[in-house]
Amino acid sequence: MRTVALPVAYMPLVDAAPLIIAQELGFAQTEGISLDLIPAPSWSSVRDMLAFGRVDAAHMLSPVPVAMALGLGGVSTPVSAVMVTSVNGDVIGVGRALETRLRAQGYEFDFVNPRAAARALARAADGPLVFGVPFPFSMHVELLRYWFDGTDLGGTEAIIRTVPPPLMAEALAEGDIDAFCVGEPWGSVAVDQGSGALLLPGNAIWSFAPEKVLAVRTDWAETEPHPLRRLMRAVWRAGQWLSRPDTHTTTAEILSRKAYLDVPPELIDRALHGRFIISGQAEHRDVTRFVEFYRGAANFPWRSQAKWMACRLAHRHGLNVVDSMTLGAAAYRSDLFRAHMPIEADLPGASEKLEGSILHETAVASQKGQLTLLADSFFDGCIFDPDVPG
Repeated sequence: MRTVALPVAYMPLVDAAPLIIAQELGFAQTEGISLDLIPAPSWSSVRDMLAFGRVDAAHMLSPVPVAMALGLGGVSTPVSAVMVTSVNGDVIGVGRALETRLRAQGYEFDFVNPRAAARALARAADGPLVFGVPFPFSMHVELLRYWFDGTDLGGTEAIIRTVPPPLMAEALAEGDIDAFCVGEPWGSVAVDQGSGALLLPGNAIWSFAPEKVLAVRTDWAETEPHPLRRLMRAVWRAGQWLSRPDTHTTTAEILSRKAYLDVPPELIDRALHGRFIISGQAEHRDVTRFVEFYRGAANFPWRSQAKWMACRLAHRHGLNVVDSMTLGAAAYRSDLFRAHMPIEADLPGASEKLEGSILHETAVASQKGQLTLLADSFFDGCIFDPDVPG
């Protein structure tokens, strides 16, 4: 089989692991491809590199293909999310000034309760709270806004500012932002550099939030089905490998290399194991399923998740909600996922579900009858019906 080289853009984050591992451990080679992994300085760069043909595929924020389908962001090239590459993996943190005020009022940083954290943060605010996020169209923004809307923070003025993930700790230390929501390891970097403390994991707000997707230009997906199939299978098998606990040490060592994240392996290991140091006081917290690369049909591009994002974006930007949900759903290509996955993949019987309705591991109808979905609840107990515009 002739090896095909595919240029792929990514951001240096723990959740880029499926692409990096696919290349480094030979999953790509087995499929007859080589991944030319190109680090980008920002998420806008990732989007533009894909849209304008610099790369064939990209590690992309899950709402970006939806936003592009809705005509948001100024880049209109049709892009398809062909699979989800990671679920969860974000942290919310605060700078030293906010940390000090939170501790003065007795807040214990339990790293579990989003309502209690919001209540304490609202009391500690002495003006508008400036939150750093990696990109305007991101799960970081959606999690923050959902949290604001359902808690005491709804009455607090919040400003959301874009900061590239590797610069988040610096922005916090310099006082450009008061708090942040970012993917690991950059929250832990802020803690280790002494610029802040971690307040909540993202999965405390939505327990199964699609974080990153494998995105390709829609025309490329249609004209190059064979390279796409090889790419998707390599990434899927890398995610399956990453789901094994005995692979975490190897993964941390590979991702820590200068060519990739260029941070100590120990920082990466925290996210993979869900064992965090949340402050300069060496407080430890454990998080179940902090980041998921495979289990619970994590890789399936649920169109209901795309509709949830489209609905929220439509409300925020004054768009027609019904039309937006239709356009957003079309960007999540469950059809291509079904067409290109290997025979051993167990595929769900449906392409949409009631988001937030699964409270514990639940067996569902699937191709092989062996699929169990993990809890996907929202912190406020709400359920999103993809057939009912919100």
